[in-house]
Amino acid sequence: MISIVIPLYNKEKQIVNTLKSVFNQNFQDFEIIIVDDGSSDNSVNLVKEFDDKRITIISQVNRGVSAARNTGIKQAKRDYIAFLDADDEWETDYLQEQVDLINNYPECSVFACAYELKNYKGELEQIILNKMPFLSQTGVLTNYFEVASCSHPPLWTSAVVVKKDAILSVDGFPVGVKSGEDLLTWARLAVEYKIAYSRKAYAIFVLDISHNVDKKPVRLHDGKDVVGNGLKSLYLNNHTKIRSSLRKYLSLWYKMRASVFLRSSDKSNTIKYSLKSAYYNLTNWKVYAFIIIVLLPEKLQLKIKKYYVRE
Repeated sequence: MISIVIPLYNKEKQIVNTLKSVFNQNFQDFEIIIVDDGSSDNSVNLVKEFDDKRITIISQVNRGVSAARNTGIKQAKRDYIAFLDADDEWETDYLQEQVDLINNYPECSVFACAYELKNYKGELEQIILNKMPFLSQTGVLTNYFEVASCSHPPLWTSAVVVKKDAILSVDGFPVGVKSGEDLLTWARLAVEYKIAYSRKAYAIFVLDISHNVDKKPVRLHDGKDVVGNGLKSLYLNNHTKIRSSLRKYLSLWYKMRASVFLRSSDKSNTIKYSLKSAYYNLTNWKVYAFIIIVLLPEKLQLKIKKYYVRE
């Protein structure tokens, strides 16, 4: 019923736990497609130690996580595709909950659940979901952009199952994007398809130390801003019903870019994207603070970032 696509690049310390969380699922009707994106460590050999015929390993030269996921999508034999990054984990009921959503909401093409954040210390944190359109545990997420503009991302790659024909219709994930490639894909799907959602967390997003605000980010944003341009295109070409929430979501994206550039002490880009964010949402007060912070001496910036700056 479900094809699980796992992009793999140098995750020898995490891939075993990730796969164990898959094989521990209560629901077992799946295939696993591991796309080795040019790993240079022992990741692939560790995968091969799992003696299970449901695993398929595809190797390709390193082209990035989007290209790896797209390869997995094309090779998938099932009608539904679950995505799982090689360092994340699922609770044992994750797939069963997604199957229940598929069965209970046949009008939907995207199926997702909440998730928990695990920091590098192993501490778990619940995500915040504001302005949800239903009070029950499950329902249809009719206002995706409104929720996404004032919450943690409601859709996150390792907590999403999508109909194969739906993900193919939006051309999968944008290739060559260093950060935010999944956000653009979910936005394109949200414009075209209905989303079934479970408010209960069944997946764990394992954060590495680079998510600390006082550390320079590992995945810098792209100079061409493919994601921002894609979101802007959605904003300009969609009906007025969602334009207001899309506008705020676009402001949020530019704020995220400004935050990354601030953490990198890139003054010009911090100011540039803070102003872009303010243009789409004048009440986004934090970007004004970004501009002030980036103009301060770097030592003072670092002290302030530890307390006030969040992506």
